[in-house]
Amino acid sequence: MKRSFKIFRGDPKGGEFLTYTINLEQGMVVLDALHRIQVEKAPELAVRWNCKAGKCGSCSVEINGSPKLACMTRMNEFPADTEIVIQPLKTFPLIKDLVTDVSWNYLQNKKIKPFNPDKKTLNQDRIMYQQSVERIQEFRKCIECYLCQDVCHVLRDHNHQNKFVGPRFMIRLASLEMHPLDIEDRIPQIKNDYESGMCNITRCCTDICPEGIKITDNGIIPLKERVVDRFYDPLIWIYNKLFRGKNKQG
Repeated sequence: MKRSFKIFRGDPKGGEFLTYTINLEQGMVVLDALHRIQVEKAPELAVRWNCKAGKCGSCSVEINGSPKLACMTRMNEFPADTEIVIQPLKTFPLIKDLVTDVSWNYLQNKKIKPFNPDKKTLNQDRIMYQQSVERIQEFRKCIECYLCQDVCHVLRDHNHQNKFVGPRFMIRLASLEMHPLDIEDRIPQIKNDYESGMCNITRCCTDICPEGIKITDNGIIPLKERVVDRFYDPLIWIYNKLFRGKNKQG
């Protein structure tokens, strides 16, 4: 069966959408189609990919306007008469064709204070409840495809990369803050450096996550609640004023 693909071709200087028509076979995914286009039509087409199993997060693109993993998007999801439009992730700077520069994400990760256990108990037996383990393990399923970063309107539409860290790193912060053995205090950093208040809970990041992580409900909202408790709860504010000094917050 023949299908047409409208694919963005270009670099930071400019580009355009070009149409390619190829024969498809049953069971193919979008990444298979891109590889066939490379072989038969456009060998210079730039596409980032690695595992082809939905675990490396490399092949993130926008398909018909929706951020998806090319290797996990089956061709039979699209009606036979639908033209398939493939373009690079909008949130990140373009390198070439469907490849974007996602290095900004690695810089954000470096800023986060790492796991910090209580050194006084390093040689002691530690107990973690299963509920606590499962809570932080959910966040560790992240494959860093950055689809959530791409769909986040704070980054995508308002370009606040210099303020908001994005959903991916909000859940990394949540995995550290919720770890029962971690004693590091990141709440001021979450409020002031990563601007947790900029997220208005649209849940678009949760809807797009290929691993099914409940980014908003289980990660971002609990972090926002901790910030509110620390900085805006009137009882805690009075306690800090009376017992912890006027210049010390939390």
